[in-house]
Amino acid sequence: MNPMDGIRFAFGTLTALPVRVTRWDREAARSGMLWAPLAGLVLGLCAAAVGGLFVFLGSGPLLAAVATAAVPAALTRGLHLDGLADVADGLGSAKPAEDALRIMKQSDIGPFGVLTLVFVLLGQVAVLAELYAQSWARGAVAMVVASVTARLALTLSCRPGVPPARPDGLGAAVAGAVPLRAAVGVSVLVVAGAALGPGSALHHAVAVAGGLAASQLLLAHCVRRFGGVTGDVFGAVAETATTMALIVSVLGAV
Repeated sequence: MNPMDGIRFAFGTLTALPVRVTRWDREAARSGMLWAPLAGLVLGLCAAAVGGLFVFLGSGPLLAAVATAAVPAALTRGLHLDGLADVADGLGSAKPAEDALRIMKQSDIGPFGVLTLVFVLLGQVAVLAELYAQSWARGAVAMVVASVTARLALTLSCRPGVPPARPDGLGAAVAGAVPLRAAVGVSVLVVAGAALGPGSALHHAVAVAGGLAASQLLLAHCVRRFGGVTGDVFGAVAETATTMALIVSVLGAV
């Protein structure tokens, strides 16, 4: 398979960048989800660049943080945030799986979804503002690490043994498509890359591990509650990984 087909799949499904998906089959899904961290790297670099621009123009750390957090939302058309809100409504309903999945498919957002979005975005902005107050580099690197971690969490979530909750949609297309050995291999590469980045190697590696741990706990809970994964669950997994990686990045930062 041409690697570009997998890259196009990753960017075409995980971002709003003008990339056309040329293949939509199981092999393309496997390759695409292995390339998912690359999409995260591009989104993270774009976010860091915008944050840096605001700092360069004299913005305070809070405004730079808001701008940084807004970039991934804009470049995904809010796809992952929407998934997070839908999953929060589904889990918060405490209804059986079939009813919860129906709630998640509705176009509106309920109170659980609103509250979750508010606190998650506040948390991301608060972390970035604190890091930007220390230096632009700290905020930029943390955002890049968190963005890559979020898409790596999707790679791991597509391992065998994680079934789709519905027979259609993105969840069904990619569920179980990535061999475990390949997912672990990509994880090792990402952790190594994070450790080689500027700043504390151990801190970056722990941030990746923390983001993955939190996201996989959520994934396991969603599989138990819904019987499998959906596109919304993938969105919630990505935002959970982003937020936890950022939180770990700021804890102990000096």
